[in-house]
Amino acid sequence: MTPQSNSIEIVRATVEDLPLLVPLFDGYRQFYRQAADLEGARRFLTTHFANKTSVIFLAFSTDTEGARQACGFTQLYPSFSSVSMKALWILNDLFVTPEARRTGAGTALLERARLFAVETGSKGLTLTTATTNYTAQAVYEAAGWKRDEEFYTYLMYV
Repeated sequence: MTPQSNSIEIVRATVEDLPLLVPLFDGYRQFYRQAADLEGARRFLTTHFANKTSVIFLAFSTDTEGARQACGFTQLYPSFSSVSMKALWILNDLFVTPEARRTGAGTALLERARLFAVETGSKGLTLTTATTNYTAQAVYEAAGWKRDEEFYTYLMYV
């Protein structure tokens, strides 16, 4: 039996965290039915770090025996609200390993993203999730996120 996590720590990831982040990012992609591609994940994340085009927060759990391991991440992309003339962050990716689910890691990542939005003086955060991802929806709503009832989202893939 695996000892339960007794603490979650959230840190802003840097390029030095790639060895921890790449497997998590690849696991996230596999959750969305993409083929495993560790090298592609490394290239993608390396490019975002190099170009400073995203902000990633990494979650660490510490079990009752003191072992610390990376257990989740969230990636934010910058956007803007023309109407409010403020920055807006897109919470594009949120992933917690199956072993660390129900430990508060997802909620802690959401809270850190919220605080980051406050720290950067932005309007707020936005995210989308699958209509069938009820577990994630429950986590978001418990963390204070509100489902948009005013606007429709339209997509065009090219």
